[in-house]
Amino acid sequence: MSDYKVVNPATGETLAEYPLATDAQLEQDLATADAVASGWARTSTPAERGALLRRAAELHRERRDDLAATIVREMGKPLAAALGEVDFAADITEFYADNAEKIMADQPIDILGEGTAVIRRSPLGTLLGIMPWNFPYYQVARFAAPNLLIGNPILLKHAPQCPESSAAIEDIYRDAGFPDGAYTNLYITNDQSAEVIADPRVHGVSVTGSERAGSAVAETAGRNLKKVVLELGGSDPFILLSTDDLDGAVQAAADARLDNTGQSCNAAKRFIVADELYEPFVEKFTAALTGATLGDPFAEGTDLGPLSSLVAAERLQEQVERAVSQGATLVAGGGRDGAFYEATVLTDVTPEMDAYREEFFGPVGVVYRAADEEEAVRIANDTPFGLGSYVFTTDEAQAQRVADRIEAGMVYVNLVLADSPELPFGGVKRSGTGREMGLLAADEFVNKKLVRVGP
Repeated sequence: MSDYKVVNPATGETLAEYPLATDAQLEQDLATADAVASGWARTSTPAERGALLRRAAELHRERRDDLAATIVREMGKPLAAALGEVDFAADITEFYADNAEKIMADQPIDILGEGTAVIRRSPLGTLLGIMPWNFPYYQVARFAAPNLLIGNPILLKHAPQCPESSAAIEDIYRDAGFPDGAYTNLYITNDQSAEVIADPRVHGVSVTGSERAGSAVAETAGRNLKKVVLELGGSDPFILLSTDDLDGAVQAAADARLDNTGQSCNAAKRFIVADELYEPFVEKFTAALTGATLGDPFAEGTDLGPLSSLVAAERLQEQVERAVSQGATLVAGGGRDGAFYEATVLTDVTPEMDAYREEFFGPVGVVYRAADEEEAVRIANDTPFGLGSYVFTTDEAQAQRVADRIEAGMVYVNLVLADSPELPFGGVKRSGTGREMGLLAADEFVNKKLVRVGP
């Protein structure tokens, strides 16, 4: 029996299974990628690679409906959100096509002596990507597109529950004109992944996933002296200090919590509200969350689909029940039907409870009361995570002050769901290392070679 299978979380039905790669197949994939790294990657130009990426972006758009339907079946994403994810993956891919020459251009250095010096970017070689189920296309695009532009061949181990979407991505890159071995989809085990990381033909690894997965991969990568980028969990704070539009702030909070049925690393998860706004915020926020439509992810108007699997829903239910048993107040929600989990609001969570430092990966919002700005920042930073954060205030100076003090890789002021291809994505603390998207993504797996020429 294969680990790679499509199980529709809305129905529990197993729709398809895919065989694991044999060791001989994996060796062939490694050899083919290595040949691309020493051949095509060194002889093609940034403009040529950018043109192939542009075609890959076009294919995302041409195959939009089929690609979206695939991930609705695989992980339960509501159809409208699935279509939006395909669009975003296309936009990211196109961004690197548009900026190919800029990214790969020599960077002159003002030297103290005579002659010239530049930083010249060249590929490192084959990379392994280990990607999660929650954004099957977007996560891959932000890793693969900048590295294919650089000339780094990609070996991609996707989540076992996403075998069809992962195969569809390989089809896109092949059909766009990339040579065989430039992008290879792998159905492999964790043990085989460790062997790939250790293989001298592989020069780096990028992981998006859990802390446990990131720690295991980083250990293997470090033992083999390989560069690693980690995008792990998050428990992002949403800080509301002042507003002249409470309804708008509440809607932003609800949108930030319920995106992707709450299964987003950088979703707002902890809502830290100034004392004078706390009571009306809890009332309005609870109404907004419980008013979301939970149902068939293929149906028009569905806001929340099932969680990615029955196991995920059972895990979330256990977390919420444990929080309540330890003294948290269940304001609303908490019910589960198979993999479907109700939008839920918790209050009165204290530092002594597990829920205070856990990540709730689903539609659960925890609301905290803060006496002032100082306490709000303290609560926001009192977490092992440091991915994203959100600050809502009418005071511009306060916004900048709080943004400077938040321990996170990203701060969004007075807006949510504002990710964009040109903006770097990544965190600090236990949320990971390195950056994806934007120009910074093209600086992670690249040889920034100094070329110094005398007079």
